[in-house]
Formats: sequence, C-alpha cells, structure tokens
Amino acid sequence: MLKKIIAVIFLLGLVGWAIYDHTSKPTEAEKTVQEAQPSGQKSAKIGFQEGNRAPNFELQTLDGKQISLSDMKGKRLILNFWATWCPPCKAEMPHMQKFYQEQKGNNIEILAVNLTTGEKNPKDVAKFVKDYGLTFPILLDSSGEIGEAYQAFTIPTSYIIDSHGIIKKKIVGPMDKEMMTELIKSID
Repeated sequence: MLKKIIAVIFLLGLVGWAIYDHTSKPTEAEKTVQEAQPSGQKSAKIGFQEGNRAPNFELQTLDGKQISLSDMKGKRLILNFWATWCPPCKAEMPHMQKFYQEQKGNNIEILAVNLTTGEKNPKDVAKFVKDYGLTFPILLDSSGEIGEAYQAFTIPTSYIIDSHGIIKKKIVGPMDKEMMTELIKSID
C-alpha cells in the first residue's frame, strides 16, 4: 500500500514538473517572434502582456512588400488580428478604415494581420480588402505562427502599442472608431 502511495506521489510530481516545464518555456511561435527582435531594445521585457515590449516579427503584405513591427518604431500602433469570415471583424473594419483616414499623418499606424491559415480561400483576403476599401497595411500570417504567438485565438484581437513599442492594451473583440481614438489618445 505504501509503495502505491509513493508511486502515485512520484507520478504526480512528474506530471507537475512536465506541466511546469512545458508552460515556462516559450513556444516555437514565441521563439520565432522573439528571435526577430532587433538588438538594442532591451529596456522592457519582451512579451505579450501589457507593459511588455511587443515582440518583433516580419510578414508580407498583400502586394508582396515585407513589413516588420520594428518598422513602426516611433509610431503609435493598432496591431489587429482578423479573418474575412469573422462577423465581428467585418463589423470592425469600416470603423478601422475611418479611424485610419482621420489619423493619417499623425504618426499613427494600423497593421491588420490576416490569419491566413484560417481562411477557406486565401484569395478572399484581396477581395475583402477591395470590397471594404481598406487602405492600411494588410499583412498575411500564412504560417499561423504570429497569430499563435500573439495569442489571437478569439478574433478580432488588437494590441495597442505606444511609440516605444510597449503594449499598452490588449483588446479581444471588435472596436469602433471612438474606442480606437480614445485608446490612441491615451498613449504616447
């Protein structure tokens, strides 16, 4: 009986250690994003929580241009994760476009990352962008790594990032133009 109890305690300890070990290490997606971080940006911990420096990444736009998050240094930013089939994303995009048009030239940027691996047909993205008249950069997460790393499991998910690259707010769910305006006004 004592051997069984010791064996159970030992197995529970192993399971506990395995869970701790698994959750304390960055995932492959997080490693990919963190390794893309430019050197010299160590003043804040790199991570996905409010107060962390947003991990750098590089993705291709619809027109084939490469854009990295570090290209946005000095700008206030809305980093938005979305998909064409998502009803709240469809509701949010006209607000985002109006916000973008009003804020253009104010050192404010929107990067809308399409979760391309979740699209039934990736060609639908270009049609969606045209139909909605979107003029801000649309990036394609064709591997799914960036959306996974940024924990965009419920969409839309947006990160409000200040001009120093620090995450100030994570928003899960759609935003309207007024909410975007207030969030951007509240950061430097």
